[in-house]
Amino acid sequence: MRANVLTKFGPPEAFQLKDIKKPVPKDDEVLIRIWATTVTAADCQIRSLNFPFWARLPIRIWLDRRLPNLILGQELAGEVEAVGKAVNRFKPGDQIFGTAGFRLGTYAEYVCLPAAPAAGVLGLKPANMSYEEAVALSIGGLEAVHFLRKAYIRGGERVLIVGAGGSIGTFAVQLASHFGAEVTGIDSTGKLDMLRALGADYVIDYTREDFTKSGETYDVIFDVIGKSSFSDSLKSLKPNGRYMLGNPGASQTVRGHWTPLRNGQKVIFRTAGQGTDELDFLRELVEAGHIRTVIDRRYPLEQIADAHRYVDTGQKKGNVIITF
Repeated sequence: MRANVLTKFGPPEAFQLKDIKKPVPKDDEVLIRIWATTVTAADCQIRSLNFPFWARLPIRIWLDRRLPNLILGQELAGEVEAVGKAVNRFKPGDQIFGTAGFRLGTYAEYVCLPAAPAAGVLGLKPANMSYEEAVALSIGGLEAVHFLRKAYIRGGERVLIVGAGGSIGTFAVQLASHFGAEVTGIDSTGKLDMLRALGADYVIDYTREDFTKSGETYDVIFDVIGKSSFSDSLKSLKPNGRYMLGNPGASQTVRGHWTPLRNGQKVIFRTAGQGTDELDFLRELVEAGHIRTVIDRRYPLEQIADAHRYVDTGQKKGNVIITF
């Protein structure tokens, strides 16, 4: 099978297209023929080891043993080709989507993954979505559902989404709007029209305006990218407000655990445990026409390096898809 492998950490030029051995599923695994995957900011972080100093060494030790044939990629949409003898949840021919999690490996034509939720999670693809549309639900949609469910959003509440134009943010805008919230999306100038089209009631161009200085307050602030000021964001929260951090830095994590909160405010971090029920929930919303995927660009498997270069610019709107 073909795979685009990472031969060393660093720039996108380190990718190389190779023919490698097709995997064989274990008893509890499914063999998936991948038809679409994505390039995310997280993939670019892993490729370049662009992590805080305290995380860089353990991540490198974890991944070094797989070089020079490291296959990156977490999201996938494809067809089940074979199943292990202990698998009864899927059958050959099932069209599925999901995430490989920390196993990685989706920059390849085939991958074997556990049928039961483990490091990743798999579910049946929405019937009204193509593989390219469905693949972006696997992380972006899951993360958005995970956080917004934790926030217990009620109709009429004011929700602010920082970094609303990316993979997670575009789904978060649609979900918060679906839950009946008044939604404000923050991103760069070129993404604001897209956010309005997705259902944002208000938009803020972060290059021109700092939301923490506007005097506005919100019931929920969801910082997808972890760039907002911790103390100023808390001042922009109403009593009983929820401040959610999708990608917290070390300082935000420490302050979130130790900063005294007032008036019932809460700080919510990302936690593990996304499961098949959340994928099923996403599929139901998609099939009912409530949410859709935003695709910025598509690249073939051979051009993963070009896709990484584009995602590195920080200008992508929604998702960058890799097609097979």
